[in-house]
Amino acid sequence: MISLRLTFHALLIACLLAVFAMLGGCASSTPRMADVRAFAADAPKLNAYHELTERYRSAYERQQPYLAPAADLRERALDASRKQASDDFRRIDDVVQAYMQALGALAGDRRYDSRDPLKVVGTGIKAWPDTGLEDRHVNAFTGLTRLLSRAVTAPMQERAVNDLMRDASEPVQQLLDAMRNLLRLYDRSNDNEQRIVLGMLEMEIPYLDANRDRLLIALAKSHLQEKTAEYRLIGLRHTLARKNLDLIAQRHRALVESLPQP
Repeated sequence: MISLRLTFHALLIACLLAVFAMLGGCASSTPRMADVRAFAADAPKLNAYHELTERYRSAYERQQPYLAPAADLRERALDASRKQASDDFRRIDDVVQAYMQALGALAGDRRYDSRDPLKVVGTGIKAWPDTGLEDRHVNAFTGLTRLLSRAVTAPMQERAVNDLMRDASEPVQQLLDAMRNLLRLYDRSNDNEQRIVLGMLEMEIPYLDANRDRLLIALAKSHLQEKTAEYRLIGLRHTLARKNLDLIAQRHRALVESLPQP
């Protein structure tokens, strides 16, 4: 009896796998679905935004050794708000990547698990008007999470891909717009940090005694060079992140425009 039961379970699993393979085949057999899977594969390009969000979040820790007492009090007061806002900024990236991966899963890409695309998103977000994150972006976030919740139960077929992409067209573009706004915020924050750090070093080094502080001067100049190179690299990463956002927005818009009429 046990042997027969195990055999039945094995056959049931095999049948389910065959059904999933057939559904995946329905989704993956057309050139359009290949384009959708290629679009989903671009999700890691958003990691540059994620890394810059984390850098923005930790700005105070890097600035603190270079701050005068009055400036330190001001930046310390801003730090808690910056960290709280950064949690919402990061969730925007999470939900857009989850959307791209859900598309990939529905289009037959086995690298993605479509059963729970919202597990990385967490709670909702709120508007932070002074940063560029507005109510329209919050509404887009809420709308996209609802669409993803519906996509969890959708079959892997081209119609499900088209429906999700059609309904998500406006929310996705709004969230990409929010990410562009926030990248401009990060850029301004990086410029401010650069002025604080390099300005302090450039101001203090000339006052060191050339004979008594030779080692300190050497270390300070080396540190100045390292920080100058660091901020140049961050500037390049900002440029790359903006280009990646523009690329994803363009490719998504093109896929939506090529959708068949419902």
